[in-house]
Amino acid sequence: MTAGPDRDGELLDRVFLARVMEPGDEVGGRWLREFGVREVVRRLRDGGEPLPGVSRTRWGGLAGRARRAEPERDLQVARAAGVRFVCPGDAEWPGQLDDLGDGRPTGLWVRGRAGLRMWALRSVAVVGARACTEYGAHTAATLASGLAERGWVVVSGGAYGIDGAAHRGTLAAGGATVAVLACGVDRPYPRGHAALINRIAEQGLVVGELPPGDHPTPSRFILRNRVIAALTRGTVVVEAACRSGSLVTARAAARLGRFTMGVPGPVTSGLSAGVHELLRGEAVLVTDAADVVELVGDIGELAPPRRGPVLPRDLLEPAARAVLAALPGSRAAAVGEIACGARTTPDDAIARLYELRALGYVERHGDGWKLTRQAMISARSCHGPC
Repeated sequence: MTAGPDRDGELLDRVFLARVMEPGDEVGGRWLREFGVREVVRRLRDGGEPLPGVSRTRWGGLAGRARRAEPERDLQVARAAGVRFVCPGDAEWPGQLDDLGDGRPTGLWVRGRAGLRMWALRSVAVVGARACTEYGAHTAATLASGLAERGWVVVSGGAYGIDGAAHRGTLAAGGATVAVLACGVDRPYPRGHAALINRIAEQGLVVGELPPGDHPTPSRFILRNRVIAALTRGTVVVEAACRSGSLVTARAAARLGRFTMGVPGPVTSGLSAGVHELLRGEAVLVTDAADVVELVGDIGELAPPRRGPVLPRDLLEPAARAVLAALPGSRAAAVGEIACGARTTPDDAIARLYELRALGYVERHGDGWKLTRQAMISARSCHGPC
């Protein structure tokens, strides 16, 4: 934030609003747009006539919160915990959050040394089920480490399951990761991830809308997901049941014009049913980091083509492959039979058979020709089980 009395005053006002208004409050966001931060703060402190769009009961609740708000103390507590408050208009503010319109955060509490704006420019969200399977955890960690190795920042919610696997995969690869929390960033949640979130704060960033000490609620988790979607270029869902909160993140990403991606799972798994439903609609199927980068990256960042291994017989000329394919698998055959099967002349078949013999694919048996053991193994490798 640019230094100066006006900006310092707006900082305190926005810290005050972060304590008074709930995340994602679009009515409050409209007030800020129409009346300005200073006027909204004044009206809330006075507790007089309500601003438009709310009942007197709700206005009374907001005014009660306003009377208890202590923005100077919140800033003091935050600074003691190594946390800063980033506002719209600051150099560190990620401009893509403005796509949320009136639902944009009043500000973000940030813990960690890196610059949030620069990290968010090249970031991908990896989210999914809390009660994930071993397949899901492995896939999320592998995907996240692959993104980190390609220079992408991995954003997730710090929760158990897929979120935790994505953060750990990134950290293990020495990459950059951001945890967006639904509580105060000075109080890691879930508690079982306290060590992980503290490590993320040391190597990456921990971000949240709620002031120091605030606790999570179910609605705050849902509203937190819009920040994950808006911060990143795209969202990948690894595992999700049909009612998973990670689907909220994916659908928010789609509404914001971000890429929405899904990693398929077993059709028998209920934890992949939500992902498969996404894939039937707006999401794109991805299987690894290369697929993700091809979608969200710059022009020319293409995934490698997917193909099976090149077998020696694939290098044969088409005419030689046709003669080789015309030989029976279990017996010797005469030249005329082979030529008929390869749709060529006997003279051409003989020429090709001697080429194949030199390469070890066929051998002569009296007046006939037979496949060698090498050719039989090659044929089985080429036509393996589906």
